[in-house]
Amino acid sequence: MRRVLSVHFAPCALFVAGVLALVRAGSFSGRSDWAAVWPRQPMTALGVLAAITASASVLGLLLQPFQVRAVRVLEGYWDRWPATAGLAGLLARMQRRRWQALRRRVDRAADTDTARRVQADARRRLAARPPAEALLPTALGNALRAGELSAGERYGLTTLASWPRIYPQVSGRLADALSSTRDALDTAVNLSWSFLALTASATAGLFDEPSQWWLCGTCLALAAVAYKGAVIAAQSYSGLMHIVYDLHRFDLVASLHHRLPGDRKEELELFARISDLVAGRVRADVRYDHPGGPGTRRDEAGG
Repeated sequence: MRRVLSVHFAPCALFVAGVLALVRAGSFSGRSDWAAVWPRQPMTALGVLAAITASASVLGLLLQPFQVRAVRVLEGYWDRWPATAGLAGLLARMQRRRWQALRRRVDRAADTDTARRVQADARRRLAARPPAEALLPTALGNALRAGELSAGERYGLTTLASWPRIYPQVSGRLADALSSTRDALDTAVNLSWSFLALTASATAGLFDEPSQWWLCGTCLALAAVAYKGAVIAAQSYSGLMHIVYDLHRFDLVASLHHRLPGDRKEELELFARISDLVAGRVRADVRYDHPGGPGTRRDEAGG
């Protein structure tokens, strides 16, 4: 219920309330009369609140299946659309220049305390980004991709293919942290979209009232704040993805009925085989380890 309210209902209610305020003020048909926004009669006020609640609920239900797409658009996956492919390339080049600037700071000799602090900050920021060749056009996309391309790869696992298999093995506290962080990310993304939609609506209604343009600027600034919040949540989520593989990669091995590796070399070889299997690449050198032997019931295997 908390996820429904924070991720879906609240951003939709904010957008519906903002558009309704513009409509009641008459912004789309003339000069705005803000005194007319709030109803004077209690029953009318209840009707307005009921309309906002009902409209936001329906809108939230309609948009819920598009949650992944809402995040991916802000991540910068724009190459499939000709109108945005050029912008994606331009922004990606800007991201690469920033990455290279951070790399130069990290590689530069640090002789003073200030220089060492700057170098440490650059190293931290660089670690939160993917490799230069995998950079996306936006900060949100790079924050998430940093986890998607390194969380499992440190152990020989392909993160994107193995994540749906390892997630069910996650312990309760870590699962709660992942769920809470993902809710924060989705909420911030949806708030950013709501404020952007309100910016467009306010621009359409107030374009002939220069004295009210500050409302459009405020909505745009709030969209930027929400987007920054999404980036911060994405960085936290990527960090938690690394922890999942640190703690539960051998639980994944056991759940897939493979023999646990004895050393680092065996671990890399095993996870390479598992990555091929979950990616659909058939291998002949796959061996399974069934506790208790084949055909043994679970209660017999457990004694």
